[in-house]
Amino acid sequence: MVDAEPEMTERPTAGRGAAVRHHATRARERWRRLPLPVKILLGILGFLFAIWLILFITKGRFLKRPFEQIVGSQLERDVRVGGDFQLYFAPLTIKLLAEKARIANLPWASQPDLFRADLIDARIAPFSLIFGDRARLSWLELRNGAVDLEWSRDHKQNTWTLGDPNEDGEPMTWPLIRQARLAGTTLRYRDPQMQLNADIGFETVQAKDTRFASDVRLSGTGSMRGKPFDLKGSLLSPNATVSGGKNSLVLRAEAGATVVDVTGTLRGATELEGSDLQLVTRGPNLSQLFDFLGAAIPDTRRYRFTSALTKVGDEWRFTRLKGRFGDSDLTGRFTASLPKGRLLLTADLATQTLDIIDVAPFFGYDPAKIEQQGAAGAIETVQGTPRVLPDTPLRVEAIRNFDAKVAYKVKRVRAQYVPISDIDLSLKLDRSVLTLSLLTFAMSGGQVASDIEINARGAPVRTTYDIRLAPTPMGTLLARWGVEQSGTTGTIKGRIQMTGLGDTLHDSLATSNGRIAVILPAGTMWARNVQLSELDIGTFATKMFAGKLKEPVQINCGLIAFTVRNGVAAADPILIDTKKNVMIGRGGFSFRNERLDIAFRADSKKISLFSGQSPIGINGYFARPGMAVVSPELMARGGAALGLAVVGTPLAAVLAFADVGDAKGAACGPILSGANALAQRTKRGNARDDVGQGTTAKDEKGAGSKSEQKSQKKKFLGIF
Repeated sequence: MVDAEPEMTERPTAGRGAAVRHHATRARERWRRLPLPVKILLGILGFLFAIWLILFITKGRFLKRPFEQIVGSQLERDVRVGGDFQLYFAPLTIKLLAEKARIANLPWASQPDLFRADLIDARIAPFSLIFGDRARLSWLELRNGAVDLEWSRDHKQNTWTLGDPNEDGEPMTWPLIRQARLAGTTLRYRDPQMQLNADIGFETVQAKDTRFASDVRLSGTGSMRGKPFDLKGSLLSPNATVSGGKNSLVLRAEAGATVVDVTGTLRGATELEGSDLQLVTRGPNLSQLFDFLGAAIPDTRRYRFTSALTKVGDEWRFTRLKGRFGDSDLTGRFTASLPKGRLLLTADLATQTLDIIDVAPFFGYDPAKIEQQGAAGAIETVQGTPRVLPDTPLRVEAIRNFDAKVAYKVKRVRAQYVPISDIDLSLKLDRSVLTLSLLTFAMSGGQVASDIEINARGAPVRTTYDIRLAPTPMGTLLARWGVEQSGTTGTIKGRIQMTGLGDTLHDSLATSNGRIAVILPAGTMWARNVQLSELDIGTFATKMFAGKLKEPVQINCGLIAFTVRNGVAAADPILIDTKKNVMIGRGGFSFRNERLDIAFRADSKKISLFSGQSPIGINGYFARPGMAVVSPELMARGGAALGLAVVGTPLAAVLAFADVGDAKGAACGPILSGANALAQRTKRGNARDDVGQGTTAKDEKGAGSKSEQKSQKKKFLGIF
């Protein structure tokens, strides 16, 4: 019995072995009977399961190096994971965990890493990597992530375009994320060409079930062209990000008192192309805003503008522009672009009412002083003398940084003493050459056309002026000086052609050379005091007592012209021919110190009693002109009259004020052509010798001899 027990125990074991062998044999037979495709499929599934099992057990840590190499080759960047690494199925999604991860930057970048993070923990849908256009993440945790975005100096490459840097690559595609938690995320942006730097931080972001728990808020600091600013904003509808919808954006940038508010929608969280944004800008001076673009415009008073903003290609388009600067309105559109890496500003603008005070900064005047003091606010005292020409320098370096094309129209100008309207300006800035052509405006019923070129390619700045006054009704033009329009006929036309050097308006005019001419064709002038302007006291008194004060003066022709040499303008000539008198002027004025030194004289064509036809002087400065009605010559006549009255009879005194009427009639042909003094002729065709020969000498002595002309020229060079 004892010996039989082992036999009983061996039989079940042998039976189980046989059963196993039997089942294995049957399994092999079934496998052999399976079709080949099924065998392949089962083999693949088995292999995948094995991989899954291995990865699950090992957490895929052994894939760290292959991961770095494969991803790095796809991005054409060095990829490193400095800490723990896991890559496995859990159970059906791909879990990726990487600590101390980094993606290297391109060699030219200022920072070593394009991206780095202390922790990346993600759950990735496997099939989205194979069949989708972008990865889908059911979960993402990013801790202390930092992104560095930078343009190259030539603006041909950037750090976020991945792939071969020598070929056109593809920008980063943002994944679709269902749930997320981002803490300590920062973004660094650098654009050397625009001189734009920004460092932005994001508040902790949490999202669940495709819904963000709150707005995605951001804040940061930056600088543009060396000028600092602060930035705050948020995505008001961040949940649209995960569904690929539009994103509501609110953004504010502040630089001192300059504030820019941006609201609207983005097509994507990082897509500006075709975005629908609204822009509100306000501040004390519009030039401070343009400083951020590297563009120079004249100073303005306080402004506020609204506009639509979108990006099309390399163009930033500001449309439906509307707002005010100072007390003036402005509408239109504006575009900023970078063709060939150079800033180009184009604008089409219009103003219905332009307040003259708002124009003051364009010429270098302080608008606050102009507003408080009126015209007196334009006067500055320099070394004890009043100055009205501004010394505000042209921002030469700034205008060398950009190009511009601007069309600007103004309907009305609000000003008490400036009869200007319908301004039409075409401005072009091309490689440091600023051209105002054509600049036109209406003035007192006439039209002024100007071509002004400011060439800043060299030093000093060279400015060319060509200003033309079309024939303008004399009555409307001179109405503010007491001329009666109803009795004034004829027209006035004029032209200024000068070239000057200097970075300010004062310096440009103080070095200028050229010619100024105002021409008066035949007509009449009707004014209460016009006879006094002819200095014919006898005629004035006679008409006053006869009740004929308003009889018009008959003008045959007139020319008020100056030759400008090195900032000093000399009469060349001043000649007005009326029915009764020939009025001439000598002397000149200086743009250098703004002094006036001109003498006018009227000579009668017929005998006139009580004639005080001696020179009347205009002196002083542009800002404070003066008049010297009683000249030494008139004083001498008064003394002679007193002497005759003493030695003779009182009536004899009248003889001292008698004019024998020896004035030489003017030949209107040369006058109407605007010719200089050398071309003027008397009514008999002889050369005139009693008008200014392009010198500032006021006396008539020595108009003929060369020595005397030399003396006058010497005085011309030293009088101012």
